[in-house]
Amino acid sequence: MLAIVVKQFGRVSYHELSNGTGGFSETNLLGQGSFGAVYKCTFQDKGTIVAVKVFNLEKFGCTRSFMAECEALRRVRHRCLIKTITCCSSINHQGQDFKALILEFMPNGSLEDWLHPKSGMPTLKNTLDISQRLDIAVNVMDALDYLHNHCHPSIVHCDLKPSNILLAEDMSARVGDFGMSRILSESASKTLPISSSTTGIRGTIGYVAPEYGEGSSISTLGDVYSLGILLLEMFTGRRPTDDIFRGSLDLHRHSKDALPERIWEIADATMWLHTDAFDNTTRSKIENCLVSAIALGVSCSKKQPRERTLIQDAVAEMHAIRDSYLMFARPLLVEHGDGVLTNLQDFQ
Repeated sequence: MLAIVVKQFGRVSYHELSNGTGGFSETNLLGQGSFGAVYKCTFQDKGTIVAVKVFNLEKFGCTRSFMAECEALRRVRHRCLIKTITCCSSINHQGQDFKALILEFMPNGSLEDWLHPKSGMPTLKNTLDISQRLDIAVNVMDALDYLHNHCHPSIVHCDLKPSNILLAEDMSARVGDFGMSRILSESASKTLPISSSTTGIRGTIGYVAPEYGEGSSISTLGDVYSLGILLLEMFTGRRPTDDIFRGSLDLHRHSKDALPERIWEIADATMWLHTDAFDNTTRSKIENCLVSAIALGVSCSKKQPRERTLIQDAVAEMHAIRDSYLMFARPLLVEHGDGVLTNLQDFQ
């Protein structure tokens, strides 16, 4: 399988990657995950910048994660999936096994960075407006629909969350990190979307489907649950693991209970940093958009898998929500100023 990947994309050596990352320096560190770290890598002779995902092979399951990503990249090709350029399976300078994936570089980081900016105070420069969130949601759902319904056999991502959604220079989104992905059997793909031979919890706390914790098989509907939580986080600004969610109250319940009358109470107020004062007509359009988007997130994140909206229906609905908003809403971008949010109540 590695030979197929290398033949398709070309080989890159450990030496080239080490030079391009400054010896895998912390100054080039883009992020860390459960199975390794991602670095910014500059190939001086080629004048190109890439991202290099280096796997921590000492961690249990890491080699399998590397192979899973290689297998996935061999099978997929879609504009809303992160492009894997090639892989490196070699020996490092200490004589140890070294495995890495070379990915397209996403200059605007991850969705996590924009929903929860580390700099503290939200401003125009580190937050997303409502149009950008709708576009990102459409991109993510297009990618998921492709994996579930247009790959043969189907691929289940298993770890959909904001840190695995990467943003290009134009702020379009790419779904990345297939280290936990699973390829369904041909028979499973052709029958019900809820069958696979692999069991156990796969994913991240807060985003992983509840049935996985009960021993249910991996399924495309597990991805739909994660998508629903992702949508709710995008439009409420709340992580599913926030401290306010205790006992029976979770992000799904919090969002469902607010529909439709209290939608302004739960909507992420940083979206309004990007708007001037708007009239009642525009407010109504925004409200309808928020209600529809959050209702879709609620529908996708239902506890019972078979009650969740199928991805092909969800993606069609999100396209309609986005297109309706863009068609009728007034231009809401602020033309000047830093737009520091000081009073959230002004927008409720």
